[in-house]
Amino acid sequence: MKKVLTATSALLSVAAVLGTAACSVGVREQTGGGVQQGGPIKLAVVPKAIGFDFWEKVRVGAECAGAKHQDVTVHWDGVHAESDVSGQQSLLQDMLSQGDVKGLVYAATDAKALADISKSAQGQGTTVVNMDSGTTPQPPDVPVFATNNVAAAEQATDVLAEQLGGKGKVAFIEFQPGTSTNETRAEGFKKGMAKHPGLQLVAQQSSDSDYNRALQVTQDILTANPDLNGIYAANEPSVLGAAEAVRQAGKVGQVKVIGWDTSEGEIQGLRDGVITGLIAQNPFRMGFASVNAAIGKIRGSADPMPNPDTGSMLITKGNVDSPEVQKLLNPTCENPPA
Repeated sequence: MKKVLTATSALLSVAAVLGTAACSVGVREQTGGGVQQGGPIKLAVVPKAIGFDFWEKVRVGAECAGAKHQDVTVHWDGVHAESDVSGQQSLLQDMLSQGDVKGLVYAATDAKALADISKSAQGQGTTVVNMDSGTTPQPPDVPVFATNNVAAAEQATDVLAEQLGGKGKVAFIEFQPGTSTNETRAEGFKKGMAKHPGLQLVAQQSSDSDYNRALQVTQDILTANPDLNGIYAANEPSVLGAAEAVRQAGKVGQVKVIGWDTSEGEIQGLRDGVITGLIAQNPFRMGFASVNAAIGKIRGSADPMPNPDTGSMLITKGNVDSPEVQKLLNPTCENPPA
C-alpha cells in the first residue's frame, strides 16, 4: 500500500493511550485557567459541520478519548454546512457563555473569522485545541491536530499525473476558499502540478462544500472542456458531485477523478471505477488526539501525542478491501485504526 504520510510517532502515542467575520465572545469573567488536577471536565467539541461521514468518524474518536478518562463529558454539536461561518461563531459563543466549559475543541470554518473565538475563550480561562483546521493567526499554545494537507495533496496530484501518463487537461474543484484546509490542499495540488508540466489546469471552481454545487460546476467544466482528462476534488461533497457529473456525461474511465475523504458513496464510486483514487485521512485519530490533548492540558499531564500530524493514506480499487483500509473506514473505540 502506498502511504501518503506515516506519522509513526503519532501512531505509537495514540496506541499507548488507547491501551492504557470576526467577533468577540466576552461572555464571562476570566476564571484564571491553570491546571485542574481533578474533578469533572466538560469539553465542547465542534466540527466544521455535522452530517458528513468524515465528521462522524471524528466524533467517534473524540468520544472514545473522553471515555478513556474519568469525569469527562464530551458535548458534540455543530452547524449543518461548512460554509455557515456565522452559525459556527454563534454556536461557539453560546457554548462558552454557559460557563461550565473547561475545554473547547473545534475545527474553524473560516481561519480569520474564528480567530477571536480562540482568543476570547483563552481569555476566560478555557483550554483551546483545534482539529483539522486552525485560525489565522494561530495562538502559539493552541495545537492543530490535522492531516498534513500540503504533502498529501501533492502526492495525490502525482498519482493523477501517473494515471494520465504525465499529460492532459485537469480541473480543480476546491470547496471553501478562506479555510486553512482548503488553502493547504490547494497549495499541495499546485506544487504537484508544477512538477508535471504536461498537465494543464483549465478550470478551478468552488463547490462551496455542497454536492449539488459541485455537480453543477463540474457539468459546466465538462461542457466547456469536452477534452478534459482529470479532476482533482478537494473534499467529500466536491468528489461526489464531480463523480456524478462524470457518470452522467458518460465519461467514466475517460476522466480520472482523484479526491479526498472516504464516505460510503465515495468508496462505491471507487469500486465502480468512477473515482480512481481517494486520500484517506484518519478522522478517528484526529478526534481522539484533539480531545486527549485538551484533557491533558487541563489536568496538567504530559502531551501523549506531541506530533499533530494525524496521517493519511491513498486508497485505490486495488487496496480498498485490505484489513488496514477497512479498519480506517470503519473505526471503533474497541478496534481503532493503526
